[in-house]
Amino acid sequence: MPARLKGLDDLDLKILKLVHERPRSGLLELARLLRVARGTVQARLDRMTADRVIVDFGPNLSPKALGHPVQAFTTLEVEQGSRAGISRILETIPELLEAHIVTGPGDVWCRIAGRDHEHIQQVIDRMLAIEGVRRSSTVITLSAVVPYRVLPLAEQA
Repeated sequence: MPARLKGLDDLDLKILKLVHERPRSGLLELARLLRVARGTVQARLDRMTADRVIVDFGPNLSPKALGHPVQAFTTLEVEQGSRAGISRILETIPELLEAHIVTGPGDVWCRIAGRDHEHIQQVIDRMLAIEGVRRSSTVITLSAVVPYRVLPLAEQA
C-alpha cells in the first residue's frame, strides 16, 4: 500500500530506526528513548504492522554462524508451466535462503548458503534434479558490500 507508506512521519521513522538498532528493546524502553507514551509507540507499531510496513520482528540469523559461510547466487532456467511445482520443491531445500521469479535470461534467482564449495555444488545438483529445471548459472559471493536493508527506503519516503 504505497499510499499508506507516505503516511510515515518523523516519529514513525524514529521508531523504525530504534527497533532496527535495538531489536531487543521493549516498548517502555523505546518510549523512554523517544520521550513519548508507551501507548503511542504500541499504536504506531500496530499500525505499521497492519499496513505491512513492518513484516516481522524475528531475529536475523547468520548462515555463517550456522556453519554455512559460503553463499552463492544461482539463476535457474525452468520450463514455464512448471514454476509452481518447482517453487514447492525449492521450499524444501534448507540451504535456499530466498528465491525470486525474474526477468531476463534466467527464470528463478536463488540465494543459497553452503558449508563449502562442494556443498554449494550439491545444493545446485539437487535443484537441477527438479523436474522442469533445465539449467543453472551460479556465482559465488566473495563479500557483502551492502547487506540487505530496507530502512533507507523508509527514510526516503
